Amino acid sequence: MPLESFRQLMRGIQGRLSIFDGNLQSSQQIAFFRQMQKELKQESALHTKLDQLSVVVFDIETTGFYPDLGDEIISIGAVRVCNGKMNDEEVFYSLVRYEQELPLEIEKLTGITSSELKEAKPLSEVLIAFFEFVQNATLVAHHAKHEKSFLQNASWKLFRTPFKHRIVDTSFLYRIAEREHRMSRLEDLCEYNGIKVIARHHALGDAKLTAQLWCIYIEKLKTLGCKNLHDVYERLSRL
Repeated sequence: MPLESFRQLMRGIQGRLSIFDGNLQSSQQIAFFRQMQKELKQESALHTKLDQLSVVVFDIETTGFYPDLGDEIISIGAVRVCNGKMNDEEVFYSLVRYEQELPLEIEKLTGITSSELKEAKPLSEVLIAFFEFVQNATLVAHHAKHEKSFLQNASWKLFRTPFKHRIVDTSFLYRIAEREHRMSRLEDLCEYNGIKVIARHHALGDAKLTAQLWCIYIEKLKTLGCKNLHDVYERLSRL
């Protein structure tokens, strides 16, 4: 889909968002998501050089770990990485409407309040804005199973559309590059690689920390002979 046509479609969708209930999505929204999935260029990403891959590194904060049991997304943060470098000026961040009272432990962990979430945009609107930001970039997340499960659930629940974006897990990279270590927490990996841990458990803050790890580890993998994601997946299969 040409970029200008994409933008026109987005403007049309966003102009109608306010008249739809959060659980009853418009035919335009559903059409957008289905078209987006068709336009994804998944295979080309496999063979693009790691430091030339167009990447959006993202993170979500949620009310819990189980979307099938009613846990919900409360914020999404993302930053773009181009040519192996994080671009601080190309970021996405949004709170997501949550009508219930936020569990106290989540409020303390994230710094997000229930009153803020009640004034936020609904998830359907936030997701459309997020994917407009992403477009055809490859998604990257730290321990991506969490993000993938929530996006799969939301994509089907809101738009009756399967979620088909590839999400590259940063664990794929450090499992190859740091085979002698057993690190998994984001803060541990950051400290090991000399990255100052700032704004932990904030969706955009965690996305930026993960983006810095991505940039470091693609350089480490290049020295090990991994040129692209195909090489990464092939090396992982031998671990």
